[in-house]
Amino acid sequence: MGFKDILVNLAGATATEAGIGFAVELARGHGAHLVGLSILEPLDLSAYFAPGSGFMAVDVIQEIEEKHRETAQAASAKIEATFRAACSRAGISHEWRLAEGDPAEVGVLHAHYADLAITGQIDPAMPPPGGWARLPEQLALASGRPALIVPYVGRFDTAGRRVLVAWSRTRESARALNDALPILERASHVTVLSVNPRRGEEANDLPGADIALHLARHGVKAEAASTVAEDIDVGNTLLSRAADLGADLIVMGCYGHSRMRELILGGATGEILQHMTVPVLMSH
Repeated sequence: MGFKDILVNLAGATATEAGIGFAVELARGHGAHLVGLSILEPLDLSAYFAPGSGFMAVDVIQEIEEKHRETAQAASAKIEATFRAACSRAGISHEWRLAEGDPAEVGVLHAHYADLAITGQIDPAMPPPGGWARLPEQLALASGRPALIVPYVGRFDTAGRRVLVAWSRTRESARALNDALPILERASHVTVLSVNPRRGEEANDLPGADIALHLARHGVKAEAASTVAEDIDVGNTLLSRAADLGADLIVMGCYGHSRMRELILGGATGEILQHMTVPVLMSH
């Protein structure tokens, strides 16, 4: 079963002409319907009520809110025009949605009705306010759908020709691989990389060989490989191997360890979310 509905959250890296083009090309390649989602986040008025600033008249508050809405709607209209033009040039089925609310909550809600949700990486040096900073992680953790995250730096015309799959014997890893099958079936080169594999973990002595055989039954020619890395360096190992292979996509499970453990000790998910160099498909 391929992708039939793809959602792209149009903000940050995915709201640019290049980011929109990335989503359009992916939808065109899979013959999918593309939904462009623009989210208007309510204005956080707490900044206007600093300690000692006193009260603010109701009409002043309304004026501030109306100005915020007008600015946000104007920016959204420009993105909509770029999105519709790109979709029309590509000749793909598409629609535009404008919603209001917390971006993380609204993004997850709309992702429920898609096969794949695309969003942009958050710049860790300048994270956006409110729910935008939580959106990529929440899409992967809470939507029940794979999240395809596009780096905030660089231009990515394609994703899925040369794919690196991070494989381990975990539910999250198996879920990510299965979710990525529509992409893997079209890829020209797939490498399944096991990091720190344990003996006896799989029926075959060669790490990754069993899952590569499973992929072969889907018509995917995958090469199994393994490597050893310190636990805190797994993310860097994946990025380094992706560069060596010329991969244009990484597929991986999101938070194979507990999320709290990764937040405290570090882990591959956090490392990739902060330092990704190519698009990453994550599932939980």
